[in-house]
Amino acid sequence: VTPSVAFRDKYSDEAVPVINAEYMGRRIWDSLRPVRNFQNAITEKTILCSIMSANNEVGSIQPIQELVKIAKAKNPNILFHTDASQAVGKIPVNVSELGVDMLTVAAHKLYGPKGIGASYIRDGVELEKLIYGALNHESGWRSGTENVILIVGLGKACEKAAESIHDTVKEFQTLRDLLHSTIEEGLGEHKDIVKLNGHPTQRLPNTLNVAFKDIDGGKVLEEVESYLCASAGSACHSGDVHMSHVLSAMKVPKEYAMGTIRLSIGKPVTENDVL
Repeated sequence: VTPSVAFRDKYSDEAVPVINAEYMGRRIWDSLRPVRNFQNAITEKTILCSIMSANNEVGSIQPIQELVKIAKAKNPNILFHTDASQAVGKIPVNVSELGVDMLTVAAHKLYGPKGIGASYIRDGVELEKLIYGALNHESGWRSGTENVILIVGLGKACEKAAESIHDTVKEFQTLRDLLHSTIEEGLGEHKDIVKLNGHPTQRLPNTLNVAFKDIDGGKVLEEVESYLCASAGSACHSGDVHMSHVLSAMKVPKEYAMGTIRLSIGKPVTENDVL
């Protein structure tokens, strides 16, 4: 959402508050629960809050239900949006339980087709159209003929994900933790050079983001590219040699941030692959 905020700020005299992750000051840099900063950022002028359900780089899961209650307690008319693209298909997501007004999903994040997404908009919420033209497409929210094949693909992907979500969580988490321990054991007496980015438990079950001290993450990927697909940061930042804005907000020291690798567990991955 940050690029959207930056675009809006270009045409406004008043900047939108952006809440940075809190630095926990432990051996683990934690981007979870910016609750105090969130409370302080809400003013009488606040009309919309938008928080990721789970971070795309380190996987930390935000306490959306708690944040919704804080926002609504200050002003019941505040609208709350969450980008659940990284969360859906990996952890249970229920709009009624979260209490959000709007929620967005991307199909390719849960084995659906690329180029299609979905927005949940609570009954009674009125939004300006995104694209003007034909009047009745997408329930009047935007013009443009619907791509039925992609829509069906998204629906089927969500259906399949929901059928096995609890098993998926257990399987992903088991393999993720095995991968983490295997990396540390492989380093032997040098295992202290690797640190975990993100919350130790409250993170996506498939995501492992680790930092190697004083090692170039890109160089690490070059050594393993023949048998491993990984990222030296979010896919949105591929090729960027600078510290990602996520790690920067978490105040990860540069000697660790530049050696950060994001590893993800997927459905085809087995225990033999990890070992």
